[in-house]
Amino acid sequence: MSSAGLGALNARELQRAERLHRWYLVGSGIPALLLVLLTFVLPIGWLFWLSLFDANGQLTIANYTRLLEPIYVLTFVQTFKIAIIVTLVCVLIGYPYAYFMVKGPRWLGSLAMALLLVSLWTSLLVRTYAWLVILQRRGIANDLLMSLGITDMPLPLVHNLTGTVIGMVHIMLPFMILPLYAAMKSIDPIYNQAAATFGASPARAFRDVFLPLSLPGLAAGATLVFVITLGFYVTPALLGGGKVQMISMRIESDVSMYANWGAASSLGVVLLVATLLMLFIVKKGAGLGRRGE
Repeated sequence: MSSAGLGALNARELQRAERLHRWYLVGSGIPALLLVLLTFVLPIGWLFWLSLFDANGQLTIANYTRLLEPIYVLTFVQTFKIAIIVTLVCVLIGYPYAYFMVKGPRWLGSLAMALLLVSLWTSLLVRTYAWLVILQRRGIANDLLMSLGITDMPLPLVHNLTGTVIGMVHIMLPFMILPLYAAMKSIDPIYNQAAATFGASPARAFRDVFLPLSLPGLAAGATLVFVITLGFYVTPALLGGGKVQMISMRIESDVSMYANWGAASSLGVVLLVATLLMLFIVKKGAGLGRRGE
């Protein structure tokens, strides 16, 4: 057989092997696709259905027009306000913490990582109740402040926005620090060394070299914190004392107290759309979806 015939035969065999490999990948992915369909796509479809139809099965937009009422508008404003505050505070605390873990002494960095993981592994409910004990009127925080003479009477640190933000920041910090740590750890120290060689001060090297390279991790952490905070329920319900209403709490009350599945579903749909919009903005703005990054 000529060399041209052998080449054509090898090409056909390669194409056949490629097709078999493609079908193998499709087949191996079917169970995962079915799981996603059953646990994610179908529930979301059911959510959309409930939000667009009334109890009699008639198409209606009443569930969405209801969201323009002041009580719902206030709930949306407060939810996004809390999410923004928690995200900003997590950035202010998480960035120096992650930077210390990377640039500090190795044993202290390991200790900081261990403390972070212990916090992450502790039950969310336990951490929330711990803050309730610490921040209450006769709790550890107020007793310490009064013993130091900083205040003459207990401060209102719980059952308000302050206590809610404190508890949520503590719970969300690991989701900010871990992406930041991964991004900072991947930055080659040679970049800072090169900047110093060209006469840059440590502060300028950090500003012009290290900070821009760590922005993908910062954007990923901020997105995680913001998106998760939007759907938080346990912490604001306990530390807010009913005075801090978020979308998740309004959904729960619409279902459990009023059995209004349509209103609850429309809130869920709007929250889902807002979350997807946030992810799209971050992807486009931070360039997280570019190839090669």
